[in-house]
Amino acid sequence: MVAVTYELIKTCKQTGARLGRVHTPHGSFDTPVFMPVGTLATVKTMSPEELEEIGANIILSNTYHLWLRPGQDIIKEAGGLHKFMNWKHSILTDSGGFQVFSLTDLRKIEERGVHFRSHISGEKLFLSPEKSMEIQNALGSDIMMAFDECPPYPADYKYMKNSVERTSRWAERCLSAHKRPDDQGLFGIIQGGEYEDLRKQSAKDLSSLDFPGYAIGGLSVGEPKEVMNHILEYTTPLLDTGKPRYLMGVGSPDSLIDGVIRGIDMFDCVLPTRIARNGTCMTSSGRLVVRNAKFARDFSPLDPNCDCHTCRNYSRAYLRHLIKADEILGLRLCSYHNLYFLLNLMEQVREAIKADRLGDFREEFFENYGFNKPNAKNF
Repeated sequence: MVAVTYELIKTCKQTGARLGRVHTPHGSFDTPVFMPVGTLATVKTMSPEELEEIGANIILSNTYHLWLRPGQDIIKEAGGLHKFMNWKHSILTDSGGFQVFSLTDLRKIEERGVHFRSHISGEKLFLSPEKSMEIQNALGSDIMMAFDECPPYPADYKYMKNSVERTSRWAERCLSAHKRPDDQGLFGIIQGGEYEDLRKQSAKDLSSLDFPGYAIGGLSVGEPKEVMNHILEYTTPLLDTGKPRYLMGVGSPDSLIDGVIRGIDMFDCVLPTRIARNGTCMTSSGRLVVRNAKFARDFSPLDPNCDCHTCRNYSRAYLRHLIKADEILGLRLCSYHNLYFLLNLMEQVREAIKADRLGDFREEFFENYGFNKPNAKNF
């Protein structure tokens, strides 16, 4: 039995983008898809019921953070992550590797795994492929991620080659340590930075292990978008067309559309909720910082073209007041809108693929959003 499978429904004649469906033990979701990030078993300021309301069918949670708080044993005792957080749909957990490599400089990489210190208490910790699998098996997510090394950008060729080879060895160990293959799918992660031959080697190594899905890691880490798009164009054709492709850590509207055009099916990012907390919102006409003084007497909706709960019921002036007053409702309403915006964007992308006009949709969206203008502000 394979816990996670992918169904390719259609390919866009205009761009080659894929319309598909991923099946998991907790239901199916249509792709391309954006996954809201619930780092600590919660998408910040949002209830599970609200996530359902805006159409989310899969969310992401974080292995590293849940390992530290509240601990895998408590979540396992609760009946797994789905019951613990009252989420009935699919969950993807990352491996914890990105946090280990990004949250602290006090780490030591060896073949067994990584020694580092907790960002909360400073205590010494050790995370390995086996430990990551143990934690994720206890969490009970539908999709687990292999433990990989997350190299910095930029990194020289020698460092990246060693990193890719280590990630391949760790991937084998993850497969061996995975105790619940019948009800949890494990995805491999392609690394290699900006080096085409290393991406090819990583894709070959990981594909030989026959994971049910593959992520492309090591992008959206500071490299120019042209580099990211080039690497995607090179890497995605190396992957099995019958399995989902996941681009990790990407959530800006332009990168979502450009990623889909280059063959990506799944995305995640903290961006929509993170920027909402300082009053930055995604609208159909571009980036809007609602905390700015010019909105103090603006009683129009946040986005007149949006039909989300926030835009139907509250004005820019009210949202600005809440944000300026540090009222939690302001964070909630802006987060709700931003997540709705991205989920609705992906629905529009799926419709454009069905109609074989994703290229046209991209041009229209970029024009309305202002991405085609010189010095356009992004997120």
